[in-house]
Amino acid sequence: MQEAILTVRELTEQLRKSLEGRFPFVWVRGEVTNFSRPGSGHVYFSLKDQDAQLQCVWFRHMQRQADQGFDPLTGEVFDEPRPSPLELLRNGLDVLCAGRISVYAPRGQYQLAVELVQPAGEGLLAQAFEESKRKLAALGYFDHGRKRPLPRDPQRVALVTSPTGAAIHDFLELARDRGSGSCIRLFPSLVQGAEAAPAIVRALAEANSQAGQNDGPQVIVLVRGGGSLEDLWAFNEESVAKAVFESRLPVLAGIGHEVDMTLADMTADMRAATPSHAAQLLWPPRLELHQRVDEARAALRRAMERRLESAGQRLREYEKALAWFSPQRHHERLYERLAVLDAALARAARHWLESREAQTVRLERALRGSFGLEKLDIFDARLKHLHARLHAALPRLTDERQRALNYAALRLQSAARNHVAQHERSLDVLGAALDAGDPLMPLSRGYALVSAGGSLVRSVETAPPGTEIQVRLADGSLAAVVGSVNHAGRGKRKKT
Repeated sequence: MQEAILTVRELTEQLRKSLEGRFPFVWVRGEVTNFSRPGSGHVYFSLKDQDAQLQCVWFRHMQRQADQGFDPLTGEVFDEPRPSPLELLRNGLDVLCAGRISVYAPRGQYQLAVELVQPAGEGLLAQAFEESKRKLAALGYFDHGRKRPLPRDPQRVALVTSPTGAAIHDFLELARDRGSGSCIRLFPSLVQGAEAAPAIVRALAEANSQAGQNDGPQVIVLVRGGGSLEDLWAFNEESVAKAVFESRLPVLAGIGHEVDMTLADMTADMRAATPSHAAQLLWPPRLELHQRVDEARAALRRAMERRLESAGQRLREYEKALAWFSPQRHHERLYERLAVLDAALARAARHWLESREAQTVRLERALRGSFGLEKLDIFDARLKHLHARLHAALPRLTDERQRALNYAALRLQSAARNHVAQHERSLDVLGAALDAGDPLMPLSRGYALVSAGGSLVRSVETAPPGTEIQVRLADGSLAAVVGSVNHAGRGKRKKT
């Protein structure tokens, strides 16, 4: 009986061998939950569905799939490196996991030792979405700097959607009560299925072909109702994102619900949460426009009243100015000024006459005081006193002037003699210098000047024998002919 009793370890080991032998390699599909990646590099998570849950472990040495350039399920070789499932693995992702079933003895629970991980269903689409998102982001499709503002209250709108979907009804119903009136032209297109993406591209191209025309659209609205990721996949096609990116007209995208996000939404110039929200972004509520019109009308009335009041005030000022500058008023002002000037002239005349009369009286009084008999006796006595003083001072003044004149004459004579003596000495010096420079002075000491042909003979070379010469002496001159030439210091003699 005791032989049938197993220890926990033994039972666990038998179960492990049984499970690993029964399930050496198995594929399991489920939703990722409890995802964890500690510093050891191993990955721990659970796969669950609506009825059960499976513990999974992906050991670091089994994570070779990250470096592979092919799909381990289909064998497809990728032209460009794709993100590793390690980068995409997260809670809520539907995946396919391949591996072996084993038992983790310390906890006594079975688990899947994962060897391969592949997104399943919507997970594949999510992976493709992330790849396209990174590619288009690198090309600048999502840059905010390139996005254009939408026209305010547009009058011509190109609507790209399905004519039978709920999105068009939601959009048109809300547009009916908004804005100041707009012409909405439908460019019908499929919005789901394999043919939806080419149809959307054609509709966008057709709408852009009318851009710039007088009745051409001002903005393109791309809308679709809600749905799953597969239903909305046409708006994640790179061809649709490219058509939105290259659109000549600004594009407003309202695809799905607020939680839905497509590549077309991210590329568009503006994204709306829903098709109804797209209409709200394009046009303000009509009641709001009515309110704005009422406010503008009230503001216009107030401005008109202020303008009329200001004009009336200016008119009254002009009337005052006109009355002030009228000919009658001007004549009255001139008459008033003439009266003022006339009164001022009369006052000035009276003042002048009064001042002249007072001045005449003062002059008469001064004249009588200046030329009376008493004044004449005073002047006569003063004149005699001055005459006596002058007669007494004149000899003394004459003597002083005579002595000064004599002193100046003596100084002048002395200065003249000194000046003459100084010039005589200078004249003697200059005469001696002139006599020393006179070429005829040496003749008195026995020298003679010899010339031939009017030129002085300075060398025997210029007067060869037979030359007629003139010899000038102190008291006359001689005419002679050169008989011979004797060169000084040579002892050589020439005769003719």
